[in-house]
Amino acid sequence: MSPDVISTPAVETAKVPDRAQSRAQAARRRKVFVNAVRVVLLVAVLGLWEGLSRAKVIDPFNFSMPSKIWDQIWTWVMHGTALGSLGEQIWYTLYEALLGWIIGVIAGVLLGIALGRIRLLAEVLGPYIKVLNSIPRIVLAPIFLIWFGLGPSSKVASAVVLVFFPVFFNAFQGAREVDRNLVANARILGASDRRVTLQVVIPSATSWIFTSLHVSFGFALIGAIVGEYIGATKGIGLLVSQSQNTFNAAGVYAAMVILAVVALVAEGLLTFAERRIFRWKPAASDD
Repeated sequence: MSPDVISTPAVETAKVPDRAQSRAQAARRRKVFVNAVRVVLLVAVLGLWEGLSRAKVIDPFNFSMPSKIWDQIWTWVMHGTALGSLGEQIWYTLYEALLGWIIGVIAGVLLGIALGRIRLLAEVLGPYIKVLNSIPRIVLAPIFLIWFGLGPSSKVASAVVLVFFPVFFNAFQGAREVDRNLVANARILGASDRRVTLQVVIPSATSWIFTSLHVSFGFALIGAIVGEYIGATKGIGLLVSQSQNTFNAAGVYAAMVILAVVALVAEGLLTFAERRIFRWKPAASDD
């Protein structure tokens, strides 16, 4: 056998870090490329919008333009809004959305796990939950306004009903998808139903629950905004309503931009928390 075709363990070991390093470099290059394309696409869309508005190809009164939207945001930041400071409006809406999100998540997780574990309870309550889920939740906002008034309670209630159902169904499905072998092994070791639920079912359903959290916070913001739009004393939704009533298209878009930033920050925090909790999970392939 020729000596040059013999592969030693040392050579093979040296190849492994090289492959890992090349894959890491490729992943970094791809991330930079994707981010660059995102920036270029955003700049192109905003530039096209600005150009078409200034050329009167699209009506700048109805569609506004990015420069006017930025001016509106800057005015709100520096001089406040008609309702008070911009920070106060953001915090008011965020408080309503956060409180509704927390209540909706807790209720959805508890009821979803309970129905996923107790078959009789699922059979009894299942039809009622399906009926409630079929009701358009947005139309409940006026009812909550009548019940709870113009304060934050009506907006929190709107956020709760929007958050509850996606979290509930994911928690329910996660409880049903638990590996039966894990449950059987826990019972063989003498675990009670309570310990099986706490130590096997809930940890197994956590990934399902976290999947719903990303979507549900956006729903919480929608619930708070819709409630404020219908009737409120302050908040971003009320800014949208006032801008619409005065035909201030830039104000409507400016409020939408602020909401998008808040939603992106919340999404980033949830993603960070999920990665910290699920550090044991393998990273997704870049292929």
